Amino acid sequence: MEPISVVIITLNEEKRIGRLLDDLYQQTHQDFEVILVDSNSDDATRDVADSFKNHLPALTVHRMETRGVSLGRNTGASLANFERILFLDADVRLSPDFLEKSVKELNEKSLDVAGVYMGASSLPTIQKLSYGAFNAGMFATQFFFPTAVGACIFSTRTAHQRLNGFDEKITLCEDCDYVRRASKIMRFRFINQAFQFDPRRLDQDGLFATGLVYLKANVRRFFFGEMRNNEMEYKFGHYDEQK
Repeated sequence: MEPISVVIITLNEEKRIGRLLDDLYQQTHQDFEVILVDSNSDDATRDVADSFKNHLPALTVHRMETRGVSLGRNTGASLANFERILFLDADVRLSPDFLEKSVKELNEKSLDVAGVYMGASSLPTIQKLSYGAFNAGMFATQFFFPTAVGACIFSTRTAHQRLNGFDEKITLCEDCDYVRRASKIMRFRFINQAFQFDPRRLDQDGLFATGLVYLKANVRRFFFGEMRNNEMEYKFGHYDEQK
């Protein structure tokens, strides 16, 4: 089974990064490296990550002076040693067989770039319904106007280079832009796997408000193209809740 370069972007994630790194430590597929790209966190994110180097020997922690989601992902991809890349956010949780099942499905379907659905097994009913609606939307649009959640996207070094990476001028829906461009020149689909997604974004910004923002953003993208002039401002790492 092919090796994977796991790229994780962080900003002030000392309360969460350990959970994700522990999930990776427990994976049934262990042929991977972890490249953690930290956007100059003000907390102990890098210290927590460093504490896992005995458990994850192929772990490197890279510090960026400049903050940015796309910049972090592109930086991580440039440091990757393997062809297959998995981009993750720090607040993601993975089941122990996630990598094994995902790689198998990626190879069976010959996918270059792939989205992953959001799981909500431990969340309240209203959030399960919301995640379900979001997943249904991603499933339907993958055939004509692909979207995806940047917190968990599979790609390859070849695909990433052909796409010139994530567009660093886009602050909202840069992940959707990435998979949309990918779908035009290579094989893209969603795989039938799920990652657990921390609901803090919905809790802090509001379930309805968050859904409305992304609905408006994607309608705007569909009719007028990508947002490169900060038409809808989005701040990286603005979440205060750190349970």
